[in-house]
Amino acid sequence: MDILDVIRARRTIGKSSGEIPHDVVLELIEAATWAPNHKLTQPWRFTVIDGPARERLGRVWATRAADAIEPAARAAFIEGESAKLLRAPTLIVVSSRTDANPVTAEEDFAATAAAVQNLLLVAHAKGLGAAWKTGKMVYDAGVKAFLNLDPADRIVAVVYLGAAALEEAVPRERDTRNCVHWISERVVPA
Repeated sequence: MDILDVIRARRTIGKSSGEIPHDVVLELIEAATWAPNHKLTQPWRFTVIDGPARERLGRVWATRAADAIEPAARAAFIEGESAKLLRAPTLIVVSSRTDANPVTAEEDFAATAAAVQNLLLVAHAKGLGAAWKTGKMVYDAGVKAFLNLDPADRIVAVVYLGAAALEEAVPRERDTRNCVHWISERVVPA
């Protein structure tokens, strides 16, 4: 598949099924680590969660988030939030170490985001369903503790992966004319 075709065809697949072999997961992660990375700090970390561990992570998050929910609705909230992590058979939590130098920290975050894109593109090229998710969960100290991350680490993505999509991905329109500003001496095409 041509790289432009892969980029243009990749879509977020929110729900998927089908186990992914560990060697395929490792191949996706290896591809992710080829992302551009200023000063080669390799700030990314990949935490793979599958099987019952997804439910345990979901319960950790949901229980902590339920503190803000009134008692009558708490049980249903916990059940619903916990189930979100079961939308795919494999989760890869991609995180970035933080650095005391704010410039390095920002560059490392950007490099880790590029690593996530590499992972998503290779997953698509292999015919896998994948989704990049975040939300309040990625900022939670209890979630970071469950994942054995440093409290200062930044979770960049929770990538949901499955061998088969359970929903159709619909492309959306792109309009590059509204996001490009030319500063040039050349004649710019209309």
